[in-house]
Amino acid sequence: MKHTLFTLLAICTMAGLSAQEDAPLKFSLQEAVTYALEHNYSAINADRDILDAQKQKWETIASGLPQISGAINYQNQLIQQVVQLPGPIAGGDPGTFVEVVFGQPQQINASATLRQQIFDGSYIVGVQATKAFLSYSANNKEKTEQEVRKAVVEAYGNVLLARESVSIFEKNKATLDKNLFETQKLFENGLGDEESVEQLQITLASVENQLKNAIRLRDITLQMLNLVMGLALEAPTQLTQDLDDLTQQQIDFSLMDDALVLEDNVDYKLAMNLNEQRYYEWKLARSRALPTLNGFFSYGALSFADQFTFLDSGQPYFEFSTFGLDLNIPIFSSLGRSASTQRAKIALEKAKTQLTEAEAQIRLQLENARSNYTLAIEQYATSKSNLGLAERIERKNQVKYEEGIASSFELRQAQTQLYNAQQEYLQSMIEVINKKTALEIILNDNSL
Repeated sequence: MKHTLFTLLAICTMAGLSAQEDAPLKFSLQEAVTYALEHNYSAINADRDILDAQKQKWETIASGLPQISGAINYQNQLIQQVVQLPGPIAGGDPGTFVEVVFGQPQQINASATLRQQIFDGSYIVGVQATKAFLSYSANNKEKTEQEVRKAVVEAYGNVLLARESVSIFEKNKATLDKNLFETQKLFENGLGDEESVEQLQITLASVENQLKNAIRLRDITLQMLNLVMGLALEAPTQLTQDLDDLTQQQIDFSLMDDALVLEDNVDYKLAMNLNEQRYYEWKLARSRALPTLNGFFSYGALSFADQFTFLDSGQPYFEFSTFGLDLNIPIFSSLGRSASTQRAKIALEKAKTQLTEAEAQIRLQLENARSNYTLAIEQYATSKSNLGLAERIERKNQVKYEEGIASSFELRQAQTQLYNAQQEYLQSMIEVINKKTALEIILNDNSL
């Protein structure tokens, strides 16, 4: 009995976990953006770039701090070198030589060396430049986040667009099916003409193809949204906002009056980073004309033996120690260093010009973004009005066609006009959403 209860409990627990795994993930647009900023692949790598920059900063600093290295050298002279000495040294006759082998065949040399950089102009510049590099990495991460946000907004809107398109095409198809059925019956009873049937068949075939394509796009756009958000392509994602409500939410005329704070614009900050980078490159080129001074201290021991007895107690070791300074003074480089410094100065001046250009481009982009956003709102209002007119015209032609007053050609024209108005209305809503995002990015306004 206990075993049965345990089994049932385990089955229920596993079923609950499975249900949780299959539960759809629901997102508003803001929630989708927030999720993507944490899980998007590019955003994750941007965080890693920040960590990499921090490690690179310490790597640069550490290069000027004390460095200790150790070395062990073991040699075994399998055949020792023979040296000939004059015979009289060993009591021999003049003109003769004595063959002598110096030392023992095996030796070991262990040493440790401490090196300290005392002065190096390039090191000082390198440490100063690490702050600029960290700033660049942070700004590049912000740029990545803006791109992720823009991609999520576009993907989210495309999913809603595809979903609304499917709904509209299904509604249009249902209306056309009814019209075709009635017209077919009238023709079969001799009360209508064949052309009316054929006109409706043409329109229906076109709408059916558009419906099939919209259904495919609905799945593809959802997968694209999942990819941008960092989810599995087949994740059961659900969107909690519809296209019309989201469009109304994105209409904000107060953005037109928001002032541009140039220093908050990420493109301007990246241009400033380039200036800082070129400035430190110029300082680095100049620092190469300065002398460098390094100190070192080493300590070690030597030992010799006929056999490998270096690990035995009592093995004699002979200590040695050295202290010294290395001073390197650049004297003449055939004007090579001067040319390098001048090139770095030219690059710095170019970066300053690019910064001025970037400022002008950003101001122009702002005016263009405001104009595009205003136009998108105006087109949305116009397309919404046009859709209402097209719906009324289509309904009137439906009534006229049913009463035999309007021809099938006139009905088809009204229906085509309606379908075009529907797509223009949907597209106008997407434009409002996307153009608002583009304007907010320039203003560095992260509200949705």
